[in-house]
Amino acid sequence: MDTPNNPAPPVFETAPATDVGSQLAGLLELVANGDQQAFADFYRLTSRRVYGMAKRVLIDPDLSEDATQEVFMQVWQGAAKFDSSAGSPMAWLMTIAHRRAIDRVRAVQAASDREARYSAASQDPDHDVVAEEVGTNLEAEAVSRCLGTLTETQQESVRLAYYGGLTYREVAEKLGAAVPTIKSRIRDGLLRLKTCLGVG
Repeated sequence: MDTPNNPAPPVFETAPATDVGSQLAGLLELVANGDQQAFADFYRLTSRRVYGMAKRVLIDPDLSEDATQEVFMQVWQGAAKFDSSAGSPMAWLMTIAHRRAIDRVRAVQAASDREARYSAASQDPDHDVVAEEVGTNLEAEAVSRCLGTLTETQQESVRLAYYGGLTYREVAEKLGAAVPTIKSRIRDGLLRLKTCLGVG
């Protein structure tokens, strides 16, 4: 299913959230039955939010556009999986968007790792492998040591967000805390980590 190239601005900015949720849920029901116009409307109403989520995770605009297209392909193919009793259409969509963006990060990292391994294997093996391994181990130890300087709640929040790939909301739900509290914990934790690691 083709989607427009540029995400369109949402048109429901002044509408109450419940009205928007009902509208999106109705559109998803039609999309599940193969209604292309409903899909186009759903895309128009939500694509900017999806792109914004992807860009926050991926930074790169091209990767973010690719991830956005993948999200809407998944919506087209799996709209029937939306369960209104489990949450709002926007929450469902943002979960898909976040997972897609994280998948993209992992794919890019894996490709980068493969390229680095190939490059290392094809170079003259005169470099000091032992020194390199020691350096890597020291970096890992430094991160581990610096994580130990965080409070227990900061450690938990940072680990879930950055190693577990969870959103602020998912971390908040998992730890039974408010989203602003989690954001504050993660921000403060990252600042302490940067200071400890000597990162500018």
